[in-house]
Amino acid sequence: MQKNRFVIRRSILTASSAALLAVVMACAGDANSDALEGEAEALDGEAPTSGADASDTVEIRIENAEAIEAFFEEVAYDSTHWQAGDREVPRLYVTRVPKSWGERARSDLTVQTKKRIFFRAMAPLALRSNELIRAEREQLLELPDAAALSDEQREWLTGLAEDYGLAAPEGEEAESPDAWDALKDELALRVDEVPVSLVLAQAANESGWGTSRFASQGNALFGQWAFGGSGMLPEEQRSSLGDYRVAAFESPLLSVAAYMRNLNTHAAYEQLRDLRAEVRAAGDEPRGYDLAAGLDRYSERGQDYVDELRSMIDYNGLAATDETYLAETPVYLLLPVTDDEG
Repeated sequence: MQKNRFVIRRSILTASSAALLAVVMACAGDANSDALEGEAEALDGEAPTSGADASDTVEIRIENAEAIEAFFEEVAYDSTHWQAGDREVPRLYVTRVPKSWGERARSDLTVQTKKRIFFRAMAPLALRSNELIRAEREQLLELPDAAALSDEQREWLTGLAEDYGLAAPEGEEAESPDAWDALKDELALRVDEVPVSLVLAQAANESGWGTSRFASQGNALFGQWAFGGSGMLPEEQRSSLGDYRVAAFESPLLSVAAYMRNLNTHAAYEQLRDLRAEVRAAGDEPRGYDLAAGLDRYSERGQDYVDELRSMIDYNGLAATDETYLAETPVYLLLPVTDDEG
């Protein structure tokens, strides 16, 4: 039997990286695409990585769990390199959660294999989402004092504020430099990265390691709710909470990006943002274990949920993933073979 059961088709992209983003994370409906429009605009005209020759993209059809592990080995994304201290992560993006994953992960895959594949598939998505946020944050922090802002810079700042659930100064207030400086300060709390270890722990917890019905049907990895009739209906919906659904996404990357936007904008996670800012102010990098303290309102279980996330980070050795970074090039798009293709 052939060991590496994956098919590679190489193509050189000439379009902007915003178009590449559209391939990886297509529109998931107005509610989600509006919130992420800034990510696509931030990429327009730029290379999808920070290095040269980033237009080289490889599409890979993945048939099964064995194939994706074989591919991980091909690109030096395995235990040997990890244990040697290599924290570089290939730019590989799973384009959807295959329906067959849940069935296999619950039956013939060992627990360790299931975890290994899940974490390695999720890490690049977390790093890519953070990369997009980091680009916006750097631009934000490079802005001059409000009194020196150009009209173009104010327009960009207004758009960023809207993306992050804030209102830019209007009317007479728009003439006040203090109002613009206050907006910049609040955005600095929101436009920031989420540690990879926390992303991995929450995704595993909320999606059952990617085996949940919501993951397979809608690439939903974090149990985010949607209202107004859109999304996937839970089997047991609590009437006291209204007509809520679980938000569906066109790709796992879009799910991760929307989750980060949720943590960076919702009032329930203000504590997480404040903790992150305190760490930044001390000159350190935020860690998932520490920021988990700000997620007691993510679940009805409160502190027990926080304790569980921290236990998952410890038990699975996820703290080291906060030190990971994306490789320069190429970009790999992992395309799971559909069920009817065998």
